Amino acid sequence: MLKKIFYHLKQTKNSFNRFWELKKVLNHQGDLYIGGSTSLSKNTILGKNPNFNGMHIFGFGKVTFGDNFHSGSGCEIITSNHNYDYGTKIPYDNTFINKDVIIEDNVWFGNNVTVLGGVTIGEGAIIQASCLIYKDVPPFSIMGGNPGKIIKNRNVNHYKKLKAEKKFH
Repeated sequence: MLKKIFYHLKQTKNSFNRFWELKKVLNHQGDLYIGGSTSLSKNTILGKNPNFNGMHIFGFGKVTFGDNFHSGSGCEIITSNHNYDYGTKIPYDNTFINKDVIIEDNVWFGNNVTVLGGVTIGEGAIIQASCLIYKDVPPFSIMGGNPGKIIKNRNVNHYKKLKAEKKFH
């Protein structure tokens, strides 16, 4: 009985979180799945079928997600940085440098991925757990490490076959 109550409480919390995040974002193309602590920004654009199991977006830059995005838990996208090079104070002043992030279709983040502003993550890329992305990621790449480096590439022919068959998770 208690297990059922906790299950329904979790479902209610996820429904409320999903409702709130959809009201907040700049634009979206349908519903979204939220399975873990997630906070999107008002400068977020969502493609179709986004799945967030724990994502926090910080800053004022725009973040665009393509279709079928999936995240693990503990992921962050940071689109603003303090002005330390041309500011009026040391170590930084009260102004921010904002940089957009573009995440193309069918991208998957493992747990605890951090993405810094100004990058594009190409179609079909996989970002392994605890990876720091600070520069562009080519399509179909599998990135790992801190900082992120290409570990290998996906099987592109198999990827394109599944995409043509519209087999999306």
